[in-house]
Amino acid sequence: MNVHHLELFYYVAKHGGISAAVRKIPYGIQQPAVSGQVGNLEKELGVRLFERSPFRLTPAGERLYAHVQPFFEGLASVASEVKSVAHPELRICGAELVLRDHLPVILKQMKTRFPKLRFSLRTMGYQSQVEEWLREGQADVAFLPVYERVPTGLKMTRIASFPLVLQVPKSSKLRSAAELFAQKRIAEPLICLEPRSNVVQRFFQELKAQGATWPHVVEATSLDLVTRYVANGDGIGLNVLVDRNARPKDVRIVPLPGFSPLTMGAIWRGQASETVQAVVEDVRAYAKATWPDWVCAE
Repeated sequence: MNVHHLELFYYVAKHGGISAAVRKIPYGIQQPAVSGQVGNLEKELGVRLFERSPFRLTPAGERLYAHVQPFFEGLASVASEVKSVAHPELRICGAELVLRDHLPVILKQMKTRFPKLRFSLRTMGYQSQVEEWLREGQADVAFLPVYERVPTGLKMTRIASFPLVLQVPKSSKLRSAAELFAQKRIAEPLICLEPRSNVVQRFFQELKAQGATWPHVVEATSLDLVTRYVANGDGIGLNVLVDRNARPKDVRIVPLPGFSPLTMGAIWRGQASETVQAVVEDVRAYAKATWPDWVCAE
């Protein structure tokens, strides 16, 4: 069998059709070429591998896809491992706050243990996107909010849990979350991260359990911006309490008793490499020293 034909069949099977596969194949190829070469594979095997419309793998196609899928999906990580032999690199993905304020201390420690190790940092997007980067071998480890579910095909450890809080301007008369939720339909804007993010979605679920709704949302791209908008008088902020002693200018903290904390953790794919194990251990040690009351059990 022609390996290139198998690769094209893999993309067709994975993405549910030839036209969808053409958009995902990482090099230029036209739809007629894909159709023709996959057709040649079917002629060689003497079987039909999938129904065209609507798309559906035949039993023979399912058997072939099950065989080739692990090989093609593992190529990215194999390439990364081969490159790392000569040029060791640790690709870390994480929340902006983690990469900016906390990771530099850990990376300085890592450099003393792995002098030749290079670091590549990427600010996280949506969690589903980060998980895909890990599965495809585009990142080695991610430090980000984690939940009860371990992402499919990945491994996870919880490191520390931080309380969610509301932020209000210092001039605000609001003294408690219960006082706010008694309004049932809260009039002031809520300033928070992207509403589709897991932390905001969970907050709204628990807010609903309180019998309250918060219809007006102002989206901020970072937790720092949440604080700045609150200080500017633009609304009430949903934020994460990382430092009990922090006193943002013109902002006051209102606790959220009963709301689930934000748990930060590490996620990686497969057997953790020596450097992934080391950075996770160093981050956990940093968390124990910095937030002893909030660190998660191993």
